[in-house]
Amino acid sequence: MTTPAQDPVRVSRRRRKHERQAVVFGVLIAFLVIAGLGAAAIYSGTITAPFSEPIKSPSPPTATMQPVCLPETADGTPPVPYEDVRVRVYNGADPRFALAGANEDVLADRGFDIRDTGDFSRLIVGTSEIRYGLTGVAEAYTLAAQFGDIELILDDREGGVVDLVVGPEWVEPLPEDQVPLAAGEPMENLPGCLPADQLTPVEREYGLGREPDADVTEVAPE
Repeated sequence: MTTPAQDPVRVSRRRRKHERQAVVFGVLIAFLVIAGLGAAAIYSGTITAPFSEPIKSPSPPTATMQPVCLPETADGTPPVPYEDVRVRVYNGADPRFALAGANEDVLADRGFDIRDTGDFSRLIVGTSEIRYGLTGVAEAYTLAAQFGDIELILDDREGGVVDLVVGPEWVEPLPEDQVPLAAGEPMENLPGCLPADQLTPVEREYGLGREPDADVTEVAPE
């Protein structure tokens, strides 16, 4: 019994298919070997990873906190002159976006005393925050009036310097002629405010690279 002759075209096509498969599998195996060797070298410290910059993930948002009510005085609390409000402007969003710088320029043009700028110690979620201590309530209210809606966070700092932490959903400062402040006129309490003794300050956070004991921005203005 004789074996039928195979079609030369079909044989050639099958051979080329097998050759292509061999090339594809060979490339995949070589890639996996190289990737494995590279990962082992990075893990052992033989070579440096190309992405050495640490990855920062947003932290959970600070629990909503009511603002402190303004001090009770016979004539109310007027806004603090802008030049007497010491402000640090920190970027709490992706550092690739110069959100803090945009706010810094506007506030500086209005006369606020900008003491420091940079990145916050962590990313925040949402809009922006004003962080202040018990001796900076009037300063915080004066700064908050520059914005339509902003979160006020009481922390355990000492001194009257306030921090503006700009979040990813930040809003621009109001046009200056729309800021609801008038020199010598008492400011109004923010909705939902509470007396200071009914609030528990959160722990203070700093800008990146700032040490609490070396916080020169607490120096009183000249």
